[in-house]
Amino acid sequence: MTKPTQKPRSRRDILDRLKRDGPSDASALAQAMGVTPMAVRQHLYDLQAEGMVTTQEDPRTVGRPAKLWQLTPAADQYFPDAHADLAVGLIDALKNSLGQDALDLLIAERSRRQSADYAATLSKPETLRDKLDALAKIRTREGYMAMVEPLADTDGYLFIENHCPICSAAKACTGLCAMELTVFKIALGPDIRVERTDHILAGAAALIASRLADQGQALRHTGQNRRPFLIGHAPEHIRIRIERVAFRPQRDPFRL
Repeated sequence: MTKPTQKPRSRRDILDRLKRDGPSDASALAQAMGVTPMAVRQHLYDLQAEGMVTTQEDPRTVGRPAKLWQLTPAADQYFPDAHADLAVGLIDALKNSLGQDALDLLIAERSRRQSADYAATLSKPETLRDKLDALAKIRTREGYMAMVEPLADTDGYLFIENHCPICSAAKACTGLCAMELTVFKIALGPDIRVERTDHILAGAAALIASRLADQGQALRHTGQNRRPFLIGHAPEHIRIRIERVAFRPQRDPFRL
């Protein structure tokens, strides 16, 4: 019997097969796809290097454990995902059935919980840079691909979010983005000024975070003669300016 020698049509074929059949060894994949185990392994190693697949050992009664290949969560991007459509549908249904006030209450409650979770993590770092680094890690886990860069001409920082994982929902409900700004304000503390300067939905990019050393600097930088921060246009980002100011008590921002 002649062994199959053709290569897999694409690595996507392997992803589809693992999605349908679950964890499989290279020989089983090769047999199902009509190709050689060597060809399959080469693609599997490439996919593993990209974080799309991983392995686990399956003990056998005889011989060494078999190496089973399985998909990682990173491979979900290659398969249909209706979360965005579901979120937009639920937003529309809630607004049409219960009204805009009910939707606003729901967003406020979500934002209250989100700001509390963020604040609990950001209360540990002492410097603004450390707080922003911690915030970037949180936001990256949530899919925003966040990063922090120092500004050259001040002691502030540029906080950049390279992706919006809730873009579809945000387009259907702009209150999500509006309340997001408040979440940052609460999480970073009452002595930090947060100002959005660019926005993904408006075709802009990045998130600016600058902390001033004292109130005098804050007053000087908030006047009409404040030097603008010139940052390159990048449609995938959000831009927010954050400054340290004098503490002043605020009412509950989530009270409607």
